[in-house]
Amino acid sequence: MKARVHIMLKTGVLDPQGEAVRHALGSLGFAGVESVRQGKVIELELAETDPEKAEAEVTRMCEALLANTVIERYDVELV
Repeated sequence: MKARVHIMLKTGVLDPQGEAVRHALGSLGFAGVESVRQGKVIELELAETDPEKAEAEVTRMCEALLANTVIERYDVELV
């Protein structure tokens, strides 16, 4: 089973990389981009076949290592 984890900074946390991308897009002539938030996607191939167990396992991974839950939020998607 494959899991995909989407990790983004929480609302209100400054995103200097996103701001750099927004500025670069403006410099390249892409007008109208008011804000950019940059995140990451992690794909995991799991041996677990039970969807509920797989989601619980990936959630534990996020809480322990994959996401900094102080400043980031995450969503787990089983694919």
